[in-house]
Amino acid sequence: MTESVLTVEPSGPVRGTVRPPGSKSYTNRALMVAALAEGTSTITNALEADDTRYMAQALSLLGIDVETRFEEKRVTVHGRGGQIPASEADLYVGNAGTAMRFLTALVSLGHGRYRLDGSPRMRERPIGDLLRALEHLGVSARGESGNGECPPVVVQATGLGGGEVTLPGSVSSQYLSALLMVGPYAREPLTIRVEGELVSEGYVDMTLAVMAAFAVPAEHEGYARFAVPVGRPYQATDYQVEVDASSASYFFAAAAITAGTVRVEGIDVGSLQRDLHLVNVLEAMGCRVQRGEGFVEVTGDDLHGVTCDMNPMSDVVPTLAAVACFARGRTQITNVAHLRYKETDRLKAVATELRRLGAQVQESDDGLLIEPGELQGATVETYDDHRMAMGMSLVGLRVPGVRIADPGCVAKTYPDFFDDLKSITTSP
Repeated sequence: MTESVLTVEPSGPVRGTVRPPGSKSYTNRALMVAALAEGTSTITNALEADDTRYMAQALSLLGIDVETRFEEKRVTVHGRGGQIPASEADLYVGNAGTAMRFLTALVSLGHGRYRLDGSPRMRERPIGDLLRALEHLGVSARGESGNGECPPVVVQATGLGGGEVTLPGSVSSQYLSALLMVGPYAREPLTIRVEGELVSEGYVDMTLAVMAAFAVPAEHEGYARFAVPVGRPYQATDYQVEVDASSASYFFAAAAITAGTVRVEGIDVGSLQRDLHLVNVLEAMGCRVQRGEGFVEVTGDDLHGVTCDMNPMSDVVPTLAAVACFARGRTQITNVAHLRYKETDRLKAVATELRRLGAQVQESDDGLLIEPGELQGATVETYDDHRMAMGMSLVGLRVPGVRIADPGCVAKTYPDFFDDLKSITTSP
């Protein structure tokens, strides 16, 4: 997609079936663990997007043989049993948070010097908690910007020592996931204690599930303490990636906003992806939800506002915020302060852009209060944030004149999003 601005055409009730691409979160976790495994793994339904390409390219630069056949949604990884062949590498990951956090931990297993860098926004995103944890575990790791709290990151590694480490849980669960995945290759058993509330717990569930799929279960007591065995390497496997629930959220919301019906295939209620729980929120707002084996279907109806703790599914906050513009009464979104450290400060960005479109929005330290206003067309800034582009575009299904700046930023996780959205629209 090359347009600098894309106009969203209003739609009547949306209708259709959509199968979004594979999960970014599962794909990058599977790539990481497959690289650490002994033997050759095949990852099917792998997502082809910026974040997963950065991950695959970085693994190749580290000397791990990765064969990408994204046109077939397939990646083959020849794992090196916990070894990092390259003793030096400069890795660039754009604005891929999973790649930056996971690879920082991965290179701690190597022997040499590794530098990881990203986009200007990535240089503003914190990673200090992970660096301090690695230092405690015997790895020299430092950030070069943000008073040492942000990338670029330089890691001088002689392997990972292991032992017990405490990790704050309030900024990102990716730090914990990164340490868990490299834990089997530490010199000593690794125990991680989480200090405070852990944000985005569902993503840790996904990490544990991927580790178990590659034959290394980790012990844990709730989300407060985790123990990873050593001397038990990952085993290569064929791994199928689920459809991405975050990507599915936009189609569920489109049905809610337009009083239409959309079925998303390739996912079901047994998924560990907590972003799927958005359908429960939509149901509470007045939608009808049908759940079946391998699909979830949402039908929109008269909507009313809700109050919701969105911490477990914070990536779909922009999606819910768009729906809230068409609900009777207030919608209050709480407990998502960590969204300020995403691809952009998503709380500020959502508030700013919805106000531009005419909604009444109050921004707090950890959430948003949204009331419908007299909505109007406008050009929505997206801040190089895929979720802003996709979430805010939904308003245009009902409001003429909504234009999305830099629509190509959706390539981060869903390059074909606007084509798939158009496929379910109808004449208003």
